[in-house]
Amino acid sequence: MSVEPNENTPSRNRVAGKVVIVSGAGSVGEGWGNGKAAAYVYGKEGARVLCVDFRGDAAEETAALIRDAGGEALAYQADVTDERSVEAMVERCLAEWDGVDILHNNVGGQGTGRSLESITVDDWNATFARNVTSAMLTCRAVAPVMEQGGGGAIVNIASIAGIRHLNVPTAVYSATKGAMIQFTRNIAIEHARKGVRANCVLPGYIDTPFIRRIVDGKPSYTYKGYKTAEEYCSARDAVIPSGRMGTGFDVAYASLFLASDEASHITGIELTVDGGVTATCPGV
Repeated sequence: MSVEPNENTPSRNRVAGKVVIVSGAGSVGEGWGNGKAAAYVYGKEGARVLCVDFRGDAAEETAALIRDAGGEALAYQADVTDERSVEAMVERCLAEWDGVDILHNNVGGQGTGRSLESITVDDWNATFARNVTSAMLTCRAVAPVMEQGGGGAIVNIASIAGIRHLNVPTAVYSATKGAMIQFTRNIAIEHARKGVRANCVLPGYIDTPFIRRIVDGKPSYTYKGYKTAEEYCSARDAVIPSGRMGTGFDVAYASLFLASDEASHITGIELTVDGGVTATCPGV
């Protein structure tokens, strides 16, 4: 039986001495979200981590966990959909550690525009700002720093929704995740000769606090017709060939590989982390 990675997975110092910025490093609730787990893993693996989140307390929680594990981390509150806020974030990192080796973009969200009749222009624009513009701003600010330092690695978190329909309406979200994939491919090619790699991780169904968050006063799973979180999680587990949802640490360790020197000849790709879901086709 395979062993699921978690917060206790032993370190191999795979990014020792590197400086990492993780946007979306906090969690929306108790437990391990993708960004929180990624920041923690980078820290455990020897990197100095700037934990960035719109919510300062969430960023500080993640940074404290890294420090408690013996790593080096700082919390930074920023809105990565805002150009000036991103510039200040990078300046803070440079002032503290004089470089950026890895940029990990985890900021994102569903939005409310799931089907054509429910899409509003405001929601469309807000979801694109959160899911795509944020990555453009951080990449644009960090890529020149990486080039001056001799290279670096960018990991952008997309989703299997960017390449597959998930049997529920996710029109705006899927559009943004497809855009993230193409954006990443483009910057990978543009900066390849200057030593900057860029890749996407595509999580599938991941068990994080995000799927239990409160939306308009109700748990998010109720919008899909489930009465309890356990019922929703069981339904998700059942459609995955591996038999379980992934965890934030599954996403984090895939990201760690792409960010590490072990992946030095890998750029412009999408690494799917989904337990086999996108390799299947509904039976009839």
